[in-house]
Amino acid sequence: MLDIVLDVFIDTVKIIPFLYITFLVMEYLEDVAKTGSIKLLKKYPAIGPVVGSAAGAFPQCGFSAAASSLYSGGVITLGTLIAIFLSTSDEMLPILISEKVSFNTILSILGMKFVIGLISGLIIDAVFKVINKKHPHKEHHIHDICEDDHCGCEENHNIFLASLKHTVEVAFFIFVVSFLAACLIEGIGQDNLSAFLEGNEILGVFLAALVGLIPNCGASVALTTLYLNHLITYGQAMAGLLVSAGVGLVVLFRTNRRNIKGSISIVVLLYIIGVLWGLILSMF
Repeated sequence: MLDIVLDVFIDTVKIIPFLYITFLVMEYLEDVAKTGSIKLLKKYPAIGPVVGSAAGAFPQCGFSAAASSLYSGGVITLGTLIAIFLSTSDEMLPILISEKVSFNTILSILGMKFVIGLISGLIIDAVFKVINKKHPHKEHHIHDICEDDHCGCEENHNIFLASLKHTVEVAFFIFVVSFLAACLIEGIGQDNLSAFLEGNEILGVFLAALVGLIPNCGASVALTTLYLNHLITYGQAMAGLLVSAGVGLVVLFRTNRRNIKGSISIVVLLYIIGVLWGLILSMF
């Protein structure tokens, strides 16, 4: 139990710089929004999924956490958020490197996640652009997070303190949820998880995607390890790793808590996309 607490604490601390910088940038963008700084992403929405898919390929789940905050603050689109979630490598890349997997194999896996994230993100933005024209909805703003956290940044105009307050609250939420998720993974065990997924390839895709949704870096570690040991198929592994956004989902529910239904819908959409791509890859 002490090891779990220590691991979760270290993982949470590593994410804090990402969170603080993200909130700081959001506060700054909000201050200069009247000059049109945010309009670039809105004017050229295709930029979002491209940049998001590329950024998500970096290891650790800091980018997915940052993306959730940016989405809740209205800076990036849903398609960009999903693109980052799908392409993020979380702990997969360090595991592949430590196991001395060939460079071509690593590049092909990262490339596949990038392409899937890009395609999915562009399709989602295109679809929702049509939907929003027919049924306009209220846009997200950084004000929403500030009002929920009662940080007082509107009155104080101190973006550094406001960003620090947001960061501390979100980091604490991440620690609690990550601890519970780590206990769940530890309780299941990789051997039981492998036996659970190995029996049926198609059913295993659905189950692997469920494992990937566990908001903890341990999910990507388990899935990558099982794949390298040939205990699960490529399609199963990709289904789980595509939806394995680490603590990004935790941050989403924390920063977007005034729209819980919307956050749940995003998780369901992410799961469906992961399963569909997993089934497609299993066919080959």
